Amino acid sequence: MARSLQARPPILHSASRRWIASRAGISTLLQPSEQVAAALAEGKPVVALESTIISHGMPYPQNLATAQAVESIVREQGCIPATIAILDNRIRVGLSERELDLLAQAGHQARKTSRRDIAYAVSKGIPAATTVASTMLIAHRAGIPVFVTGGIGGVHRGAEQTMDISADLTELGRTPVAVVCAGVKSILDIGKTLEYLETQGITVATYGSDEFPAFFTPHSGYKSPIRLDSSKECAALIDVAHRLQLGSGQVIAVPIPESHAANGQEIQTAIEKALAESMQRNITGKDATPFLLDRVNQLTAGRSLDANIALVKNNAAIGSQIARELALLRHNPDMPTKGMEKQVD
Repeated sequence: MARSLQARPPILHSASRRWIASRAGISTLLQPSEQVAAALAEGKPVVALESTIISHGMPYPQNLATAQAVESIVREQGCIPATIAILDNRIRVGLSERELDLLAQAGHQARKTSRRDIAYAVSKGIPAATTVASTMLIAHRAGIPVFVTGGIGGVHRGAEQTMDISADLTELGRTPVAVVCAGVKSILDIGKTLEYLETQGITVATYGSDEFPAFFTPHSGYKSPIRLDSSKECAALIDVAHRLQLGSGQVIAVPIPESHAANGQEIQTAIEKALAESMQRNITGKDATPFLLDRVNQLTAGRSLDANIALVKNNAAIGSQIARELALLRHNPDMPTKGMEKQVD
């Protein structure tokens, strides 16, 4: 690695101390930025962002530019971005500009870290980027209810033989965080993924459509279990789920903007070709998705990367609106679900 990812620990100001006091037991390992700590302490909206999309999802410098743009979009919507990564034996919730740049340049040299890898990466001081599953877990520990990403993992094609099922799905079943995404990555088996989500008791809703999206295209051929048409509806759903203490997360699937969905068929053809190549080369597990996304980008001459960036930015805007509405709802004494918390044992 050309540049070190080691970073000087931030000075703990009053907001950080208030946040630490509210998170006794894990505060020595979980380290929020001053802005994130202040927002959480004051009940302001915070949006969690994963870091694997930076290190493994896109090449440099597009990954850095996208990460910066996404954080800017979150701020424009009145929220605080909290990009999550593991640095210097600490789980960092909110990265500085310098840290974003170092992570983007590190690329695949940063360890891709799911739930199973968190303790190892922290204990060994390994610079690591968080996946959907680990970001969900950390966001929940930090008190952040909304998380924005590109697409979630799912059931891989041929999973009946390989048992290759993303940890994202089981994490959604046990961690109460709303994941705003463009649906399931279209390299996966969408039908089986929806079945698995149902088995895990996970609420799945599509924003503004009756059809569940397929990442690069708004059309998967599968009907969405729920349709929600506004950020307020999404926030109300999340709030009630928390009040009922269901213990599971929610998937808010946002279709890719139509302006960037025109190349959907071309991208789907490239996906089929990349899938065949991955099977021939026996590429499985955590290496499969990075290979497939990179190969599809090559086959489409960069058009899939452009679509990927567009959908992530769109998810950031809508996810931030949901986070903002959720914060307002929790501050509103006349909220329609007022009193429900008293009915939950």
